[in-house]
Amino acid sequence: MTEEKKYTTVSIPKPLYDKIKARIEGTGFTSVSDYVTYVLREVLASLEEEEKEEVFSKEEEEKVKERLRALGYLD
Repeated sequence: MTEEKKYTTVSIPKPLYDKIKARIEGTGFTSVSDYVTYVLREVLASLEEEEKEEVFSKEEEEKVKERLRALGYLD
C-alpha cells in the first residue's frame, strides 16, 4: 500500500511567485512549489539544528565562571 501524500495550498504574493519562477529556470526544480518546499525544509532544518546546540543559560555560565575562579583560572 502506497502512502498518499497530502498537500495544502499556501498563498504568496504574485511578484514573489514570478521572481521564484524566473530564478528556477534552468535548475532541477520543476515548479515554484518544489522550490518553496525545498527552501522551507532547509530553513526548518537549520533552525532545528540551532536549537540542538548547547547554549549555557546565564545561571549556568555564572556557575562555570565561579568554578574557574575557584580553580584560579579567572581573576
